[in-house]
Amino acid sequence: MITVAGTNGKGSVSAHCAAIIGAAHLRAGTFTSPHLRDYRERIRVHDRLVSAEELVSAFERIEKARGGVSLTFFEFNTLAALLVFEAAKLDAWVLEIGMGGRLDAVNVVDPDVAVVVSIGFDHQEYLGATLEAIGREKAGIFRRGRAAVLGNREMPEVVAQIAREVGAPLKRLGTEYDYTREDATWRFRGSRWNLSGLPPPSLTGEAQYANAATAIAALEEIDARLPISAAAVARGLREVKLVARFQVIAPSAPASPTWILDVAHNPAAARVLARNLRDHPSGGRTLAVYGILADKDALAVAAELRGCIDAWWCVTTEGDRGRSGASLARTIAEQVAAPVEAATSIPAGCAAALAKAKPHDRIVVFGSFHVAGPALDWLEANDLLPPGALPEYTAAPRTPHI
Repeated sequence: MITVAGTNGKGSVSAHCAAIIGAAHLRAGTFTSPHLRDYRERIRVHDRLVSAEELVSAFERIEKARGGVSLTFFEFNTLAALLVFEAAKLDAWVLEIGMGGRLDAVNVVDPDVAVVVSIGFDHQEYLGATLEAIGREKAGIFRRGRAAVLGNREMPEVVAQIAREVGAPLKRLGTEYDYTREDATWRFRGSRWNLSGLPPPSLTGEAQYANAATAIAALEEIDARLPISAAAVARGLREVKLVARFQVIAPSAPASPTWILDVAHNPAAARVLARNLRDHPSGGRTLAVYGILADKDALAVAAELRGCIDAWWCVTTEGDRGRSGASLARTIAEQVAAPVEAATSIPAGCAAALAKAKPHDRIVVFGSFHVAGPALDWLEANDLLPPGALPEYTAAPRTPHI
């Protein structure tokens, strides 16, 4: 069992772990959050979304057993995932922490290896106002005698300190494990594995090398029980998929722009998005459809992209935590040094950006899962998603290894 926490990157690390485990002909269950378009995205069994029947059965068992115990939405989700995975008799579980770590529902289980990918500012109202406080909460997933994998070279010292106090063996990027680029390939060096000639991760962006290396460092720790070959690692890197993490959707017609979807919703994630945009320049302008929840630092996120965006459409996000496009436009207008317009909905913002786009332009939709999901719905409804761009909602499970 692998537990993955972090402000940013935990979805990518979890996806790399699951892809490599599957490439080794082993059966993995993955629990992630939030979802983009379908609740069942949160619970995957061997690359297959949990069925409605399985989910309802798990919910019924939980409801029957809880008696008078009150459960939060996420606690209910977590228990359902654990019941589904237990019934499926899987080889490995990859569990993504929803928020923080110490008090997260996923932390009820004891992992074989615990990963903290990164520490950044997000959810400060719950986790604390400093990186040290946030790091302390995320380090709460460490267990005595079980490896603590740290996926960032700039980690607050408190994270390593807590691992030592708990008695969790440290595996730090840049110390106990590392990666190096080698022309068109790269090398992973860890405590057990030394893998050269690895293919680039199929997920786009420089940060994905660190995320892939972090996943491999975690998988090393379960290799004695679940052997994973170098060939499986390479295949998993080539096959890994993750929707709305710098997801590039090629033009559906010669006169259409490129679309890029990214869930970046805090300054650190926006910084990565900005680097990816600079590292992958287009032949035209870059237009942004930007929406973000009211409790996020909208101005700091936009500031990270200053100079990368030629025009902005600020869109309204729905729900109790939603924010109007007009309010967002007023907040960022003086910061971004580019034209800013407001839209009353995500579809309206996407349509407005498309109407102004030229064939060599690209449209970046970002700021929240609550933006990327509806944008995918709009793209599909307007026949702008080419084959293979949709999440694998109906993917059949592969034949398990016997």
